[in-house]
Order: sequence, then C-alpha cells, then structure tokens
Amino acid sequence: MQSWPTPEIPVVPGESTPPCLWDTATASLVEAQTGETARLYVCGITPYDATHMGHAATYVAYDTLQRVWRDAGLTVHYAQNITDIDDPLLERATATNVSWRDLADEQIDLFRHDMEALAVIPPDDFIAVTEVIEPIGAAVERMLQNGTAYRVDTPDSPAGDDVYFDIAAAEAQGVWTLGSESGYDRDTMLALSRERGGDPDRTGKRDPIDPLVWRSARPGEPQWPSPLGNGRPGWHIECSVIALRELGADFTVQGGGSDLVFPHHELSAAHAAALSGRPLARVFSHTGMVAYQGEKMSKSLGNLVRVSDLRAQGVDARNIRLAILAHHYRADWEWTDDLVPTAADRIASWSRGLRSDASSGASTSTVLHDLRAALRHDLDTPAALAIADEAAHSGVDDAGAVRAAIHALLGIKLD
Repeated sequence: MQSWPTPEIPVVPGESTPPCLWDTATASLVEAQTGETARLYVCGITPYDATHMGHAATYVAYDTLQRVWRDAGLTVHYAQNITDIDDPLLERATATNVSWRDLADEQIDLFRHDMEALAVIPPDDFIAVTEVIEPIGAAVERMLQNGTAYRVDTPDSPAGDDVYFDIAAAEAQGVWTLGSESGYDRDTMLALSRERGGDPDRTGKRDPIDPLVWRSARPGEPQWPSPLGNGRPGWHIECSVIALRELGADFTVQGGGSDLVFPHHELSAAHAAALSGRPLARVFSHTGMVAYQGEKMSKSLGNLVRVSDLRAQGVDARNIRLAILAHHYRADWEWTDDLVPTAADRIASWSRGLRSDASSGASTSTVLHDLRAALRHDLDTPAALAIADEAAHSGVDDAGAVRAAIHALLGIKLD
C-alpha cells in the first residue's frame, strides 16, 4: 500500500549515538541493540475515523526515534500496518450506511495527508491487513499444526469453526510467558481483555484470555478464502505476521500507545514466538494517553481533537507537532486550546532568534551536543525544546546549523 512522501531531513554537523528508551517489559531504561539497521514496528490505525491527537502523538514520538537513529548514522527499517478489516470499521460503515471498503480508503487517505503535514517519516513497509490475508491464514494453519491454536465450535458460521490461540501451549514452548511484556496480573488481563476486544466468556475456550486468531465467516460479513475455510483474521495475529514478514523476529522496537500493552502487544508477541520460536522485539515502547476535556481521547467517547479538523481551520501543522513535542512521549497529558498559540509563539521566537549568527552567542557545538543528549535520553523532547529556547534567546555562532538541527531532529522547519 502506498504511504506518503518523505519529509526533508537536513544534514546536521557531527553525529549522535543511539538513544536509550524505556522498555515496558523490563520497566527499565535500555539501549536497544540495533546492529547496522534499526528495525521499528509501530501499530497503525483502524481506519474508521480521522487521525486524532492521540494517534498523532504516537506517530510523532516514533518519528522522533527515527530521526535520532538516523542522526546516529543508522539505517532504519520501519514497518506499519493498517487494520483495514475489523469489527469497529464494519460497525461504523453499517451505522453510516457506507461501504466498509470506501470508509477505510477514505480514512487511510486522510491519515496519509495528516502524517505528511506533520512531517512524519513514512514507513518503508505500509501494509494493509487485507493485503496479507493469505499469509495470515497460513500462519494460523501452522499454529494448529504445532499445537498453539485450536478450533472452537461455531454453529452460526457455515464456513467452519473459529480458531483460538492456546496460551498454555505457547508458554510450554519456553520462548514467551503470559505477562512477560505487560507485567499485569491475571485479573487485570481479564478485565482488559473484556474491555479491548476480547471475549473471555466465550464457551469452548481453553483459557478465557485465549485470543481469536481466525474468525470463520458469518453471513453478510466480508470474508476471504484460506486453508481454515472462509473468514478473516483476528486482531493480534495481523501485526505478528506483518512484523515477522517485513522485519523478522527479534527486531529493535515495537511501539504503540500504552492502551496496546495488553492485550495487543502481549499477544502479538505470543503469536510471533509460537510461529518463529524467537522473541518478537527487543524493546516494547509505549506512548502516554492524550486526554481532552478531562477524559482520555478516544473514538468511542467521541471527544476527539482531529489533526485534519485543525488543518482545515488553518492551523499550521508545525504548531500541532510542536505542541505534541512539548510533552514527554511517555507522559499522559491533556490537549487544551492554548497549546497551538503557545507553539506558534515558540516557533516565531526560534525563527527570530536564529535568523543570523551572533558573534557573542553560545557555541553551536555545545547546543547541538545538548540537543542530542536530551533526545538520546528516552527522547526527552521537552528538554530539547528548552535547549532550543535558550539558543534562540542568547543567539549562537552558527544559526544555520542550529536551525538545521531543529529541522532534522525535531521535524520543525523554521521560516
């Protein structure tokens, strides 16, 4: 699937080193071992509504990670899925009386425009789930064969039985254990499974937390042929198969919002381990939640601040990006109406203060060192912004180099 154009990324004098990131699985700050190529997977959207600020914050965070890796001289291989077939998409299409395919295509196109406007580096592999139904079906068949999946009687499907992942059988392989990514206890997992798309009360499951990996076709639903019979994939197996196909096992960073820690990332890792015999990723990284009017921003609540709506109102996308960068990527924070004008004032200040060299200004090499150090330490963008503030206030001996660094590392091109 087509992604979007790559933004301009200037060359900055000197070079950084790879960053340390907070790893959810170990609850510690770690330096991900990359080799010559840093491999990144970030879960994509389910395209039944436009990009809201929670999405934008996640993609800007991992865009910043890409920029720091590139500044450290690494090649980056970035993959992202689009869940263009799922229950929420079908439900929204039915509620609005439109084709699910037309709705998905419309929202994917809008997402592309939002990401381009925010200067987010596009994925090398931008994969729609509907493009990889056959490999997903084959993966589920392998799970049945190696004993990590099982069928559950499904009388309302003429196409056959649903297939579920067997958590206990996967744990017995010794590569993955339940809770190894999230650290959650079983009661928390059960509650989150029920809240986030699971079906713990389904009759016939071996464990209430066992997730669906193949949904056998029901009348009137989209369906695809597979060795399992007609149907469509479960949620977590999609990312497992796409990540393994594009990046291979044991890749550098699995990223996404903190609401994906469980069940999605935990069970995606489980599926991948069952298929490959290896861990899925070295670091499991998560962004905080963005609230609006006192509640977590979500499609289900309808309290969304959409990137496309702000752009349609004439808001400069740089201001949106900078408003996001003013918060640490792991922090929970709230979108307020004063964030955009504050960001606009900041950009104006940087543009004025870094317009020309200052003979008595700060050392550019020191500014670049400090910017890089802030970002290497768990992508501390608020600290990086403060360093840019001080540079613009005091002046620097090479304004062009600092402007290039702000553009390359923070994604903000100054006037």
